[in-house]
Amino acid sequence: MTPRITIITVTYNSSEIAGNLLRSNTDGVPVILIDNASQDADATRVLASKHGAQFIANSENLGFGCACNQGAELADTEFLFFVNPDAELFGDTMQQLLTTADAHPTASAFNTRVVKGDGSLFFKRRSKLIPKSLWLGRDAAKRDGEVPVLSGGALLVRKAAFDKIGGFDPKIFLFHEDDDLSLRLKEHCGPLRYAFDAKVRHLLGHSTERSAKTAALKAWYMGQSRVYAARKHGQSYGYLRALGEAILQLISPLNLLSARKRSKSWYYFQAILSSRRQQGANRLPPWQ
Repeated sequence: MTPRITIITVTYNSSEIAGNLLRSNTDGVPVILIDNASQDADATRVLASKHGAQFIANSENLGFGCACNQGAELADTEFLFFVNPDAELFGDTMQQLLTTADAHPTASAFNTRVVKGDGSLFFKRRSKLIPKSLWLGRDAAKRDGEVPVLSGGALLVRKAAFDKIGGFDPKIFLFHEDDDLSLRLKEHCGPLRYAFDAKVRHLLGHSTERSAKTAALKAWYMGQSRVYAARKHGQSYGYLRALGEAILQLISPLNLLSARKRSKSWYYFQAILSSRRQQGANRLPPWQ
């Protein structure tokens, strides 16, 4: 049968954990793996070849959204399934996603249920880009339904809808790109839904290496994206709100206990300051 879904995953020094995702693809769904200039790109290439995945190696780190767009351009299926490399599919994940999508033809995109390593659920029920009145309660994770925003960690989207809005915003290097995509999909293409019966297992936070430098890099881009996305979606006082949050993080007593937390707080604060006049969220951090 002609495949209806293409799996797209982006790796960055992720060769040690991407194997679980590829091995769990027991249905043989086409996989496109985009590597963002990892140090272990050769190992990831071998892993992709072993499991029949199409491998694209970028010579520089283009960011999550741009890499996803690369994969989407190569796919020719009805649906795109963006999933983090630290995910593991269940035997019926793909079929349950298709069942839900076919049952809700007006919906543009869907999230799976995400089961964490300890068995608890991860559920994106709120966003800094939407008013608190739209935030969902915790019980929303226990059943199917419409949602105000989606997580990019396990996101099924109709390719026609993705193409219609131009995919992920290339000005967002990392963080809030899924919030931005969700809001544009909902506005121009149709509702967003949570597919409870379709599930993946995630080792959340392990899609990239854990180091002080990586933590600082993530904090930098989170701050940049926070301001850019708030402005893009017309959030009142977006810069000042972000700056206030950054200051509170910077003075938190928790920073005394961890050099990694201090680094994250400092670079988040610096990123927001630097974005005051910045029109995109892809300015390089000061050490690059």
